[in-house]
Amino acid sequence: MPSSPIPRDTVVDSLTDRLRDDVLSGRYPPGSYLPPERDLAAGYEVTRTSLKHAIVRLSQAGLLETRHGVGTRVRDYERLGGPELLPMLVSTVGPAWMAEIFEVRREVGAQVAAKAAAGATDEQRARLRELAAQVREAAGGDAAQLAECEIHRVIAAATGNRVYGFMVNALLNAYLAVREGFAHAFADPPAAADRLAPLIDALCDGDAGRARAAAAAYFTETETIMLDAR
Repeated sequence: MPSSPIPRDTVVDSLTDRLRDDVLSGRYPPGSYLPPERDLAAGYEVTRTSLKHAIVRLSQAGLLETRHGVGTRVRDYERLGGPELLPMLVSTVGPAWMAEIFEVRREVGAQVAAKAAAGATDEQRARLRELAAQVREAAGGDAAQLAECEIHRVIAAATGNRVYGFMVNALLNAYLAVREGFAHAFADPPAAADRLAPLIDALCDGDAGRARAAAAAYFTETETIMLDAR
């Protein structure tokens, strides 16, 4: 059981994080039942009400499931979980998860870019140019980072396939949950814009092959930058 009490000012948030970490670390493996609520609450030094709120949050995220009269069980999240789990996994990410997330980012991003180059409307191309200018002219890394995220949403929309949009949204939601840790990649907005330029140009030219290659190169380069400082 945990050895230190949960801070009272953010008890449910902190408890949710602690319980999530204990599940993902294997303290409570998939398929196992959590200890009885009374024991679990006592171990974390919180009320059963706070514990119930934390369990509801983790159940909504797809990590736990409660069976009335039986107890709360850890789901087989690797087999049954969906994109909704990504933000939670990123928050407690280890080297293996990080490598897998970046791999999907590269591969999905390249496919989405190729599809978008072929399907983008004039309005979407204009929006990409506008957002690229926002990255370049951003007052700081925070604004540049957020503009870059919006670029990826526009690219996903330009595919005309809503499932790609959902996939990109899931990756971005996970990324935004921990974006402060990658802000250094946007500390120099003009340099960040220069890295984006080949991708934006290929997309706006409607060249699917070039867009795929430019996206793969962009994601590989930014991955190296993002991970070097971690």
